[in-house]
Amino acid sequence: MQAVLSRANRFVNKPTRHSPHLPSQAMDLLTSYVSDSDDETLHDAPVVVKRPTVNLTPDVGEDSLVSNRLYTVPTATEIPVNVPYTDMMQPLVGPENPFNQRRLLQQNVLTGHVEEQVLNEYDFRIQQRTFTTFGYARDPSNLNGQLGAGIAGTGYVGDVNKAIQFNGATIHDSLPKSLRPNNGVQKKRLPRGDSSVLEGDNTYLGPWAGYKDEKIGVPVGPSEEEVARANAASSAAAEAGEKGKPKEIVVGKETSIFHGKSETDYQGRTYISVPQDLDVNLFAEPGSQECFIPKRCVHTWSGHTKGVSAIRFFPGSAHLLLSAGMDNKVKIWDVYHDRRCLRTFLGHNKAVRDITFSNDGRRFLSASYDKYVKLWDTETGQCIKSFTTGKIPYCVKFNPEEDKQHIFLAGCSDKKVVQFDINTGEITQEYDQHLGAVNTITFVDDNRRFVTTSDDKTLRAWEYDIPVVIKYIAEPDMHSMPAVSLHPNRKWLACQSLDNQIVVYGSKDRFRMHRKKRFTGHLIAGYACQPNFSPDGRFIMSGDSEGNMWFWDWKSCKVLKKFKAHDGVTIGCEWNPHESSKVASCSWDGTIKYWD
Repeated sequence: MQAVLSRANRFVNKPTRHSPHLPSQAMDLLTSYVSDSDDETLHDAPVVVKRPTVNLTPDVGEDSLVSNRLYTVPTATEIPVNVPYTDMMQPLVGPENPFNQRRLLQQNVLTGHVEEQVLNEYDFRIQQRTFTTFGYARDPSNLNGQLGAGIAGTGYVGDVNKAIQFNGATIHDSLPKSLRPNNGVQKKRLPRGDSSVLEGDNTYLGPWAGYKDEKIGVPVGPSEEEVARANAASSAAAEAGEKGKPKEIVVGKETSIFHGKSETDYQGRTYISVPQDLDVNLFAEPGSQECFIPKRCVHTWSGHTKGVSAIRFFPGSAHLLLSAGMDNKVKIWDVYHDRRCLRTFLGHNKAVRDITFSNDGRRFLSASYDKYVKLWDTETGQCIKSFTTGKIPYCVKFNPEEDKQHIFLAGCSDKKVVQFDINTGEITQEYDQHLGAVNTITFVDDNRRFVTTSDDKTLRAWEYDIPVVIKYIAEPDMHSMPAVSLHPNRKWLACQSLDNQIVVYGSKDRFRMHRKKRFTGHLIAGYACQPNFSPDGRFIMSGDSEGNMWFWDWKSCKVLKKFKAHDGVTIGCEWNPHESSKVASCSWDGTIKYWD
């Protein structure tokens, strides 16, 4: 019976093209066995044959218990709702993409093929140091003691010839004497001397005794003649200028170019004099008029050949506009008459990072990536003095007090804020507490204190002329704040944070963050876009990395206006203090625009 059933099962499991019924050979075997058997029970028992069934419409990818399940696309980067973890880990549903062709035959990840290697930390460090010292290492694909292919089947990577020469020695193996430095001959130490002799021959040297034939006392480095020749060659190259490169300006030979027919008018007044033939009162108090958001561009200044880093209005009257360019130049522009470039200041060999006026506007400072801070005469264009610490000055600021206009502060790349005295040219104070390059300096509290921000993502407040931090602000969620502006009421600091928002801190004793005031919407991550206020303090504005200008309401923090201003990054903006709806903006596209 068992033999017959096994033969029948073989016929049943045999594939067939017919409909899924029991094959005729199996039926014949069973019926013949039943008819020929002597067992009465077999004659009486009915033959039951189970026929296989085929489900042509199976349930795929749908759980009948959960009808409201949300299916997500595996390539989605943003999901508008909270999806449970179990749903996100469900298998993919639907047909495969026929156009998704894998490039590699053994591709096991989306971008290529990843081999799983086993190498403990100790072996890895040995091979790493061997490669650093000798220039070769074992092939990391050496699994389970089997030598990997390496380069040309040698089992090594790197300098294979040296690996063969050293016989694959690691840093822990002893090299043959012929391969050791100095051919294996060790240097002979000088005698240590007699401990009872302190001077003269056979003086006791002890562990400080040198080696035989060792040159002690010989100066290391180039001789004085070589240094003199190198200096002469560099100065000659600076004078003549290298071929294909702009001529470098030597310190002390700064110049300026006046663009115009005459530097004075018929009354002997220069461009620094406040014009009297305008309908605008340039002597009015800033903020006395109600301000409005500009709507259109009324003029474009395009004199810089590269991007513009910063712009500053002439203090008080704002009839002149100073700009710092990445073309190593500083330019001053007329704002009200023919709006042309009045003078170009040539003195830096690299891009100019920051500029600032003195209180009366007759002098200004320029900080450049050539590591120099230069003091200029606004009227004559003469470079009065140059200052440097050997580090890049990222920001400069005059002391706003009238009796301290001979002092300025510079935030440098060496994490220091350096205080210079213009009269003597010396450093009078150093504020050294930051852990990163200093980006901004802002005087607060009636100019008795100043606040600095840095790449170390902190904000620190200092007492002027005292190098001790009186307030240190650092939170885990803080980002670097490379641009800071003071509110016209001098109570708040607007800090451009690199997480695409402007945060506000109080400028009084506690320097607390104003949690309810955050200005968002713009994209400035990676750029030090300067924020600024309207003279009446009602609006705050800023550029962004896409060339837009943004205006927010100071009280409600709502976006009031946004428009495309430049083709490049809008890095700086200034509100005219006397015309309530005019704003100047500068960009990395090399233009300065005036909006009304």
